[in-house]
Amino acid sequence: MTESQKAAVSVVGTGIMGSAIATRLLGTGHAVTVFDLDTAKVATLVAKGARAAASAREAAEASRFIITSLNSAAIVRRAVFGPSGIAEGADVSGLLIDMSSIDPASTRELAGQLAETTGMRWVDAPLSGGAPGALAGRLTVMAGGAAEDVDRARAIMDSLCANYTHMGPSGAGQTTKLVNQVLCALGFQAVAEAVRLAEAGGVDAARLAEALKGGRADSAILQEFGPKMARRDYTPTGRIDNMMKDLEAVQAFSGSQRLPLPVTGLVTDLHRSLLAAGLGPRDTAAIMLQFTGFREQSDEG
Repeated sequence: MTESQKAAVSVVGTGIMGSAIATRLLGTGHAVTVFDLDTAKVATLVAKGARAAASAREAAEASRFIITSLNSAAIVRRAVFGPSGIAEGADVSGLLIDMSSIDPASTRELAGQLAETTGMRWVDAPLSGGAPGALAGRLTVMAGGAAEDVDRARAIMDSLCANYTHMGPSGAGQTTKLVNQVLCALGFQAVAEAVRLAEAGGVDAARLAEALKGGRADSAILQEFGPKMARRDYTPTGRIDNMMKDLEAVQAFSGSQRLPLPVTGLVTDLHRSLLAAGLGPRDTAAIMLQFTGFREQSDEG
């Protein structure tokens, strides 16, 4: 086993994505340390072979590679610079790989602060592919940072990614993730409307993905979420409130550039309605509930 296959890596944040990332790294031979405030999530990973850290600082001290997978820039900041945070356990040999989706400006600020105070380097590495992609090692990751740091992160990314692309300096990965989220959000809505249209016309919507495969309307979203939406399967793979966070970041950025994104604005408003209805924690496929007034019904036909 090569050094890249058995690198020591710590994962801070073990929600849906962090847990999938840690599980994949364990399965590919890495020595994995995990930290999360939710001890039950940590215990699940310990049962798979991970080591538990008592704090983000301890996680940073355990490994040269530290992955963060967290829900907002504020939480990332707290995990890195808060009490017993990553910065307290960092040194110049460490590399922080932030796989969270946060805004580009915050990324540049945090990366600069970490380098200035500790010498530790930062790669922004937001992902696409969700938990299933992580578990299969098929993620798409768009990376920002210095070329040598992005290349060094391959020691870990090669176990997680099918597509790992350096997009530019710090923050460029997060900017590319905003582009990704615009395409995804609009794609989810398009597939939801297509499924409902098929149902209204008496067509078996579960067969749409098969019928349209290979044509111009085909997409990874159609193949994964078309059947899922047709059967109203809301098993968590990605949360509505996480998409909302990214869409709000898109709106903030486009507003700062005076850049009109009319269709993205409509989909953003739809997500606001989903959150107002209490559906934020639900899987993205639950946008199908827009057709029933944001309520689950036994018969949506």
